[in-house]
Amino acid sequence: MRYKLLLLFGVFFLCTNTIKGQKNSFKVMAWNILHGGNDIENGPENVAKIIKEINPDIILMVETYGSGPFIANYLNYNFHLIASEETNLDDPSVNLSIYSKYPFAKRIDTKYPFYLGGIEIPINGKTIRFFSNWFHYLPWDNEPEKMGKTVKELLQWELSGSRHNMIQKVLPYLKKYSQETDSIPMIFGGDMNSLSHLDWTKKTKKLHNDLVVPWGATKILDDLGLIDSYRKENPNPKTHPGITWDKKGRKDSHRIDYIFYKGKSIKSTNSKSYNAFFNEPITINGKEIIYPSDHGIVVTTFKLK
Repeated sequence: MRYKLLLLFGVFFLCTNTIKGQKNSFKVMAWNILHGGNDIENGPENVAKIIKEINPDIILMVETYGSGPFIANYLNYNFHLIASEETNLDDPSVNLSIYSKYPFAKRIDTKYPFYLGGIEIPINGKTIRFFSNWFHYLPWDNEPEKMGKTVKELLQWELSGSRHNMIQKVLPYLKKYSQETDSIPMIFGGDMNSLSHLDWTKKTKKLHNDLVVPWGATKILDDLGLIDSYRKENPNPKTHPGITWDKKGRKDSHRIDYIFYKGKSIKSTNSKSYNAFFNEPITINGKEIIYPSDHGIVVTTFKLK
């Protein structure tokens, strides 16, 4: 009898700790699915299958373009479209969205929903602000280190296109919410279409024609106190480049998709990236799925402090 009681207590202790662990940690995924996943046969279903294998709690999605309700229903996630409230959830013109296993709370609307918006999600009694993001790819060069420009000239070139203008428009929102993270932490993720200043350092300059470039798009977030979760958990760009953009037959492998965060009550504990060529197989958990996107995936696990 004593043995049975001890066994039951052990099972109870294991279960309650497992539940507690699940409540205090959560997994966030950022992915540009490319035209709603519709550029290949059964693309939206393949998007959903890949998400199912990775099993995130929150998804920050880019290029949703009408596929959101199908994906959310397939996976049984809550779905938030970053658009005005009267917008149809399957509107094919809407870019950004957020999926969650947790119930949603307050919307976070901006004047620029095509490239920034969010929602508050309570997790284990703690409200967290989640933002999905997309910035324009221009200016872009597959190998900027071979453009013949100095560091100063590269930074000026970076300011010359649509990406910088978008960043400047949403910067007041990012400043506002980043200043409130002592009480409400924030997680910002998606497709920035930008190289990272953390990948072009003195330690990696041999990879980049001896250039050390503090790329402005990611440096702005760093200056606001936001932490690049992938690079925090994988500090060596040589061994863990985290590539999320790689066109077959080109020399253009880069990390341009991110999950940033800031807040006293959360911390990242693990981060990894997934990548495959468009319309070719990716294997996750032993399952082979045709990859529907031209962007890789970033997945970060967080813990509530």
